[in-house]
Amino acid sequence: MPVPTEELKLEIVNAATGETLGAKAVPGADGSLVVRDHPDGGPGPEQWRFAPVAAAQNGQAAHVIRNAVSGKVIDNPAAADRGVRQWDAAAGRAGQQWHVVPVEGEAGLYFIESATGTVLDLAEPGKDDTRIVLSEYDDDSESQRWRLVPAEPERISDLALRWAPLSHWNGRRSWRLVGSTALRPAPDATPSFSDMLLVLERFGSAQDAGGWHSLGATPSPGGRTGWWAGVGARFLADTTGTGREDVVGLKPAKGAVSAAGRGDGTFDDEERVLHQPGPSPSPADLWTLADTTGDGKPDVVVLGADGVRVSAQGADGTFAPAGGELVLAAFGHGRQAGGWSADRHPRFLADTTGDGRLDIVGCHDDGVWVSLQDEDGTFAPLADEPALLAFGHDDGAGGWRTDRHPRFLADTTGDGRLDIVGCHDDGVWVSLHEEDGTFAEPLYVLDDFGADQGWSSAGEHPRFLVGTTAGGAVDVVGFGPQGVVVSRGRGDGTFEPSELVMNDFGSAQGWTSARHLRLVADVTGDGAPDIVGFGDAGVWVSHGRGDGRFEQAQLVCRGFGYDGDAGGWRVDRHPRFLSDITGDGRVDIVGFGGPGVYVARNLFRRFRTR
Repeated sequence: MPVPTEELKLEIVNAATGETLGAKAVPGADGSLVVRDHPDGGPGPEQWRFAPVAAAQNGQAAHVIRNAVSGKVIDNPAAADRGVRQWDAAAGRAGQQWHVVPVEGEAGLYFIESATGTVLDLAEPGKDDTRIVLSEYDDDSESQRWRLVPAEPERISDLALRWAPLSHWNGRRSWRLVGSTALRPAPDATPSFSDMLLVLERFGSAQDAGGWHSLGATPSPGGRTGWWAGVGARFLADTTGTGREDVVGLKPAKGAVSAAGRGDGTFDDEERVLHQPGPSPSPADLWTLADTTGDGKPDVVVLGADGVRVSAQGADGTFAPAGGELVLAAFGHGRQAGGWSADRHPRFLADTTGDGRLDIVGCHDDGVWVSLQDEDGTFAPLADEPALLAFGHDDGAGGWRTDRHPRFLADTTGDGRLDIVGCHDDGVWVSLHEEDGTFAEPLYVLDDFGADQGWSSAGEHPRFLVGTTAGGAVDVVGFGPQGVVVSRGRGDGTFEPSELVMNDFGSAQGWTSARHLRLVADVTGDGAPDIVGFGDAGVWVSHGRGDGRFEQAQLVCRGFGYDGDAGGWRVDRHPRFLSDITGDGRVDIVGFGGPGVYVARNLFRRFRTR
């Protein structure tokens, strides 16, 4: 776990004993610190905040470790018995500054080092409590290793109550207050959403709503450029180029079908065929809609068995030819097109050079392959060798795995060209896109966001590349084991050390990929990304402050959640999206449930009473 921001409260737990650091059961005047158990029913373990020191010692990052209640700090009095205490803070005192050093190869464990180079350790166990002392480094000593455990998250929600009739044995009737599925937003809570409303009785998983289920890949819930969808997928897309989102589904027999958006949060009941399937469609085909020609209208792009096929949109809004025109005999799942597999080889459709035209980039077994789009709209054939012998599935190209190692295209330097960013076992690697169009050898830039640091899988710990500050460089934002972690981009392809900025939305708080969706999106329209989680009770939003920090989570919608009261939504059956379907510039919540399509409109207003 990265060092948390000073806003968060943590328990400091010794790895050898599992006991927490704090004062004695009967504190003494000397302020001595110990580790001890805390019986149920008694006072809980003490919590601490890690405040960065403005002028760190010897150029190393240092922290003052402050008691969250008393305000006293961990202090090294340089006593003969090497004991450590909590004491009044003194500005600039070296004995109150500590370095938090990760234990190599042990995710989530740290040495806490003093300015003199000694580390927090346990003295010989005493009669009651075990004193904390300073000792010389011993890499084999488990008692010198500490785990930082964030406190339970503070969440903001105010569930509405209603009157329910209560009958008595003597026939009398009274009323009592009970909970309801309605939500009364907390004062000043932003953003807030309307109640969930069924707007279209189609495209649902129930049989009378079409019996939809995905047979292949599903698009990113965030709707990012370059996503791909498989047969059976449902999603939202602008199919006409008017800026209005429509419902789109991929049927095995009919191809792409759509229900047009009306611009008011509802959709036409009529289901129309957008794109006929080719003569021999395959469940392995991947689809997307993107404007490949720059005419303002999206085209259908399919990664088929024989390569990349494109169908342009006609004046009637449909796409031709059926099955698409073969524009590149590569990036397909057939042997003749390279044998690309969705579970091994990520592919991206994006403008990599900043010329306004979409290119195709893929990570195959042997590395990265690129096809640039020419001025006349054609895609260049692949070169004889990969553009970069890295980020590939084979061991010779790094041994990257789709389920463990997310890869991205992002402009990390602000030069308008997309670089390759990947999170491997040991952390983050970046390959910069050079002026001559080549990719530089990957650089290891950050020792976090990898499997070695506890990020076990791409699904369990989603990671995003997005700017969290106005006008700032792209940052890494991830949902780690202990919560939301941010690493600020420096604008040169490297990143600042990561920080735990929120003790929520992580596996430690009960969020799992099997039950919950977690996204990063601007839900208020203020330009700052927010954290959005589809949890058990409904949709939670943590508003971004615009400085890389986030406010505590607010329950903004009592729907689209895993629990029965929140609709009983399931990740494998009910896709959910954030998309502006009303044209007001703010994203709404759209979900494909059992009976059909549900919508919760973004109200974005401050509630005082209701």
